[in-house]
Amino acid sequence: MYQQGMRLRPRSRGFHLITGEVLQAMPQISRIKMGMLQVFIQHTSAGLTINENADPTVRVDFETFFNKAVPEDDPDYEHNYEGSDDMPAHLKASLLGSSVMIPVNNGRLALGTWQGIYLCEHRNDGGSRSLVLTLWGEE
Repeated sequence: MYQQGMRLRPRSRGFHLITGEVLQAMPQISRIKMGMLQVFIQHTSAGLTINENADPTVRVDFETFFNKAVPEDDPDYEHNYEGSDDMPAHLKASLLGSSVMIPVNNGRLALGTWQGIYLCEHRNDGGSRSLVLTLWGEE
């Protein structure tokens, strides 16, 4: 079993592919014949998901959808200490989740052809984000 923390550089609000960074931070994946990788984000205002990795308009449409579904400046939100994007960011992160599990097969992530790992940044100025990568399986 392997566990590695990693920090992602600050990114603008939106949906960002981080598959390559995850693979770089966990080179031990190449040793695993059959196993699992969990990627966990240690924040409540950003999330993770797996989706389309080829067409960047998918990431734009994700941002559009979530901004319509969870609008800012809702007068009913009480938690707004850190600005108008604060509570919406928490809600969006909860909808998407804080971790993804990916099978590992013969030293590679068993993602589909068009799949990648997204950092879902919901804050205007979220800063760097911390991830915990946990890998286990048969070597």
